[in-house]
Amino acid sequence: MTKEVRVRYAPSPTGFLHIGGARTALFNYLYARHHNGKFIVRIEDTDIERNVEGGEASQLDNLKWLGIEYDESIDIGGPYAPYRQMERLDIYKEHAQKLLDQGLAYKCFCSSEKLEASREEQKARGVAAPTYDGTCRHLSAEEVAAKEAAGEPYTIRMRVPENVTYEFDDLVRGQVSFESKDIGDWVLVKANGIPTYNYAVVLDDHFMEISHVFRGEEHLSNTPKQLMIFNAFGWEYPCFGHMTLIINENRKKLSKRDESIIQFVTQYKDLGYLPEAMFNFFALLGWSPEGEEEIFSKEQLIEMFDEKRLSKSPSMFDKQKLTWMNNQYIKKLSLEEVVTLSLPHLQKAGLLPEELTAEERVWATDLIALYHEQMSFGAEIVELSSLFFNDHIEYDEEANEVLAGEQVPEVMAAFKVQLEGLEEFTPETVKAAIKAVQKETGHKGKNLFMPIRVVTTGETHGPELPNAICLIGKEKTIARVEKYAQ
Repeated sequence: MTKEVRVRYAPSPTGFLHIGGARTALFNYLYARHHNGKFIVRIEDTDIERNVEGGEASQLDNLKWLGIEYDESIDIGGPYAPYRQMERLDIYKEHAQKLLDQGLAYKCFCSSEKLEASREEQKARGVAAPTYDGTCRHLSAEEVAAKEAAGEPYTIRMRVPENVTYEFDDLVRGQVSFESKDIGDWVLVKANGIPTYNYAVVLDDHFMEISHVFRGEEHLSNTPKQLMIFNAFGWEYPCFGHMTLIINENRKKLSKRDESIIQFVTQYKDLGYLPEAMFNFFALLGWSPEGEEEIFSKEQLIEMFDEKRLSKSPSMFDKQKLTWMNNQYIKKLSLEEVVTLSLPHLQKAGLLPEELTAEERVWATDLIALYHEQMSFGAEIVELSSLFFNDHIEYDEEANEVLAGEQVPEVMAAFKVQLEGLEEFTPETVKAAIKAVQKETGHKGKNLFMPIRVVTTGETHGPELPNAICLIGKEKTIARVEKYAQ
């Protein structure tokens, strides 16, 4: 490439970093790094009524957590500052005046009530996508001056050219075209002086020398309006690539109101998902590498990223695949790292104290070790390990079937005697006690192990039995056996 690759992720602080935003940021980041280019984060904060407290910080903090490092932004600066739109109003104002001076834009004095009435009238006539009716398009200079002198508020609208076809080669979709006749004269600058998205984004992309724009397909219909601005100033277009929708398991467009899927990156962070796993998973949402392998490091993804392999079909957010992938990453962690990941969730649930004694930490470490291989995310330890914290065990249907075996009373009576005789309570001594019960009663296999597991843990499946019993503790285990016998 002859021109330096410069891409951007431009979130609005109207909300926190969402799955779709994270995917957009990631693909821009991978493209930039693959081509040794720059990745810029620009804050588009002109929707001032909808901006939320903490929205800006959520975007930046969670990008960093995911490992998506940017080269220029509001917090680290850069050669094209400022990177916050509300700090660039002078630029937008200056260029809006240039468009007015050239007759490429005009002032519109129509009230919101009149605009709404026009929209309703068009809908009544069966117009699917109502556009501005052009009332102010042909006002004379004298009429404009009179309205301004009377203090009438106005917006600035783009004078959409007639009979123009806007074409571009989309990096994902191929050749795309729009007709100007389908686009009404649209607002560049609102009555409060704040620019609209489709106007400001063009000036920012031009002056920040953005070379490529990867974004969601919902922005595809915005592109012809943006091309008008590029054309009006005689500027070169960036290369556009519109990524397909992310859909849920019902093949419906992912909505922020969809409660079947966790929507925000910070929620995954709080649940104890690993950033490396999330990075890997997001990279496969609408992009596919060659071959069948799915687990990749950041460095591998940067090396192999090819925009030609971006999908043209919607990408499904597969929750099971995400938990499987996160489990693959957790398995590779050391026990110490898994303890750091999951222990806070046991403490937050009130199952362990905030300050642990040395003995309590050893016990917690042994407990977490039981589930290291099967844990899919840190917070899952609370549910997985519930048997160690329940004072009252209720047997489910499967457990009751096990306890209905005629050999069970004999096995449990013998096991109680063995437990009471143990001076040391370790996995090795518990294992020896179970072996002694087998020798004494003649019962083995499922007939031996299943009753002991159900009575002591309340579950028919679980971690290594001697280890589990040892963690439950001698007194509590004997109490559970006695409760069964009542």
